[in-house]
Amino acid sequence: MSKSQKGRRSRKSQGKAAAQGRLSGGQAKKSTARYLRDTKSGAIASRNVPLTSSRDDIRRSWAQCAALAQDLIQNSGILKGACDQVLSDTIGVGLTLSPQPDLSGLGMSEEQGKAFREAIKKRWRSYANTAAEVDYRGKFNLHELVDISLRWDIAFGEDIGIIDYFPQSVRRQYGITSGTKLLMVPPMQLVQDTREHEGLYQGVLHDSRHRPVAYRFRMSSGGISQTQDFPARDADGRPIVLHNFDPMDATDVRGVSALAPSFRKFIQAENLDDATLQMAVLQTVFAIALTSEQPSKDAFEALTMLEDMGGSVVPDGQAGDGISAASALSGEYMGYLSGQLESAAGSRVDVGADPRVSHLGPGEKLNLETPKVPGGDYLPYRAALMRDVARCLGITYGAFTMDNTDATYSSVLMDNAVVWPVVERRRTRRAVPKYAAVYASWLDEEVGEGRIDFPPGYEVFRQNRARICQSEWHGPMKPTADDYKAARAAGRRLENRTTTLAHEMGQLGVDFETVFAAQLEEHRRYEDAGMASPYAVQTLGSAAPLPVEVSE
Repeated sequence: MSKSQKGRRSRKSQGKAAAQGRLSGGQAKKSTARYLRDTKSGAIASRNVPLTSSRDDIRRSWAQCAALAQDLIQNSGILKGACDQVLSDTIGVGLTLSPQPDLSGLGMSEEQGKAFREAIKKRWRSYANTAAEVDYRGKFNLHELVDISLRWDIAFGEDIGIIDYFPQSVRRQYGITSGTKLLMVPPMQLVQDTREHEGLYQGVLHDSRHRPVAYRFRMSSGGISQTQDFPARDADGRPIVLHNFDPMDATDVRGVSALAPSFRKFIQAENLDDATLQMAVLQTVFAIALTSEQPSKDAFEALTMLEDMGGSVVPDGQAGDGISAASALSGEYMGYLSGQLESAAGSRVDVGADPRVSHLGPGEKLNLETPKVPGGDYLPYRAALMRDVARCLGITYGAFTMDNTDATYSSVLMDNAVVWPVVERRRTRRAVPKYAAVYASWLDEEVGEGRIDFPPGYEVFRQNRARICQSEWHGPMKPTADDYKAARAAGRRLENRTTTLAHEMGQLGVDFETVFAAQLEEHRRYEDAGMASPYAVQTLGSAAPLPVEVSE
């Protein structure tokens, strides 16, 4: 390359650098990672946050988050109602048991298996609905205890229960049959102590493989508080401590309040409501303005200032010996005002419980103003804040605020479609583990003490406990905007053989075998009475065809 070419290239490069310097305000551009490419306003640079471990962050913030969540729920009707809505969506009045034991290879006939499942369902209903049988304290049935666990999950981010066992002597004392009991323990009683060299982290003791082996609680007995360790499982591997939480990271040990991400927005919404209400009250109280054409006090103050400065003197014999013009004007003004006040002495303008206006002075008029708040931006902004909290809780905006002003059939369907998987996830991850753990311990006791007949014997049950205790739990059905259209859709799926009656009934929150047994009993009663049974349809195809809607 010749020297002239090198010179031209060098000058070209210098020109580009100078142009770039001018565009950046005289400073050279700084290369930045693509993920952190900032705006000209420095939005990313202004948000300087450290990178922390999830479990360390939870440990530092747990107590404050729990206290704040409790306070907000206890002092907010909308949040209290939202928590009730979460409970209603998740379990309704209680989950329904559908036993699914795997009895293959255990030497049981089909009839024995059916009898075993029926015995489980009958005895379980009685046990779960009796507070004295299921609750350690004897106060609440199992569905109410799960309600408590869901409330704790919202406020504390976790729920804790201990499965205990009453021996025969204690059972006789209380007149109860079952020994399996669930003791719900408030999460704040699980200590916050952390000593990692001992495997203790935020009250949970771990082994060398980071598996929980014990939980340390601060229990109170007779007014004396002391710490006590409870093993995570017994010698046979059955769970003793039931600790459920929604983890953010694989190393998490405790949960955090479900409301934690929405604290800022909800408090902002409360502040907005308070400020709007205060301004509306003030503007309503001071919305009456009295105006007058007479000079204000500024005019009198100006005359006083002229007098102090020594205004022009009025000649003798005209306005008085040596009296200034300002003093004369001031006196005349005061006399005029006195006359005006005397003429308006009988006038009254009262603003209160008994507002009254008699008459006004000369040149005065009364104006009624209109409050200027809330403005046009209040409702949209507040709705945005409420949507943030509703999304955090996993319920729809309409369910959270009871405001369906702009809702349409399509929007309600879409909201339900988006939120329903969240409800099912919460039911499966938060409520079902409590039911399933109590059910497994209870069934173990029922078979072991012979109250439920299991032909192969208890030893076979003990060796195959996990597969025999399998179960499904059904809760409330998915909400619909139009029950008729939802029923038509279910009928079409059955006609097209893309679903089963068991699945469709499970979506309705009922057990297929229970419904089938009831229908079979009713069918036989109709036939025995010589009446036409509503269940006498032979095939789905023989049913009356569903109406077809024609859109115009």
